Amino acid sequence: MKDWLRTFLLCTLAALIPWTATAVFQTPAPAEPVAELQKKIARGEVKLDFAEPRGYLDSVLKVLKIPLSSQVLVFSRSSFQLHLISPSRPRSMYFNDEVYVGYAQGGDFLELGSVDPKLGPIFYTLKQERTARPRIEQPGEEQCLVCHDSAQSGGPIPRLLMLSVLPDATGTALGAKSVITNDQSPLNQRWGGWYVTGTHGRQRHLGNMIVREPASSIGKIEDYAAKADLNAGANVTSLNQRFDVTPYPSAHSDIVALMILGHQTHLHNLIALARFREAAEQETLAERIVRTMFFVDAAPLTDRVSGATTYGTEFMKLGPFDSRRRSLRELDLNTRLFRYPLSYLIYSKAFDALPANMKTHAYRRMWEVLTGKERSTAFAHISDADRQAILEILQQTKPDFVAAQPNP
Repeated sequence: MKDWLRTFLLCTLAALIPWTATAVFQTPAPAEPVAELQKKIARGEVKLDFAEPRGYLDSVLKVLKIPLSSQVLVFSRSSFQLHLISPSRPRSMYFNDEVYVGYAQGGDFLELGSVDPKLGPIFYTLKQERTARPRIEQPGEEQCLVCHDSAQSGGPIPRLLMLSVLPDATGTALGAKSVITNDQSPLNQRWGGWYVTGTHGRQRHLGNMIVREPASSIGKIEDYAAKADLNAGANVTSLNQRFDVTPYPSAHSDIVALMILGHQTHLHNLIALARFREAAEQETLAERIVRTMFFVDAAPLTDRVSGATTYGTEFMKLGPFDSRRRSLRELDLNTRLFRYPLSYLIYSKAFDALPANMKTHAYRRMWEVLTGKERSTAFAHISDADRQAILEILQQTKPDFVAAQPNP
């Protein structure tokens, strides 16, 4: 592939997939699962299997312990290898707590994103070509700097993006601006350009929809979502009539996986941002992280949500659990995403690697909330029973949180 074309395609990546180019301009070497996987491949300790029609995809997911049920499907043509993506050939993505993998049918590459505790999101490609020792590679530094979206972050800071657009029949985004999708987004503005399977009652979203109005008549996504009839895309439990699902490991794009992906990418971004900010800004950012981890601004659910796959069950089995088998991964899906409103990413390497002053602030504020010292309206959604349960779970599963308990 010519250098200019490769650069162009890589730059389009930031528009829709849930990772951006890597911060290779940082001095530490990456220390995350994809970098470690490449080292093991190079040493001959791990062998990736190539199998048609998906090349290395199934093997990569198995080695990185990413469940097939995490599959989500995006058909908006705003991504790397965009010429391969359409409503009839969506691009599939898979993820766990640290790694994201993208697959386009007939693509030259698998796309991998991994969250490094110190560098933030890092982007890789794996050529879909049978070889004894395939090589997972990073784009060049100049491509990373071009692809970083600094419009909202104040500089070339890597971040993950999960966007909602208004797609036409080809998957091309129409003239309205895109919006970032996370757990704080109103449900009716989420997942434009994505397939969504599962049920959600009377709630509506933009998934599964093709916009047929002329681009000139389309305004902002929030305006369109407020006036459009979204019933055709609602409570879809099968995609068989929309495109050929047989080339994919799963026939679904699970709504629960999409909801968790939105929360996870948002929090990963905030944690990564912390490493690029001056000390004077870090306390404010630490408070944003705390509020996000407690789901302070999360959009409430008004009807029961139910996934179409085993993803939710598999996710909850990961724990860790306290002596009563309670876990921060336990889902609610009736009025909110999680049963106990504190993010499971408190166990992540990225959270553990926060600058010391930020982590101290985060733990102090968590203790204040969970012991009832913090009683502001921002945290009123957490009942006393939930505060006690979360505190007990952390006391048995997060030793450094216990060690950070403030003096009485």
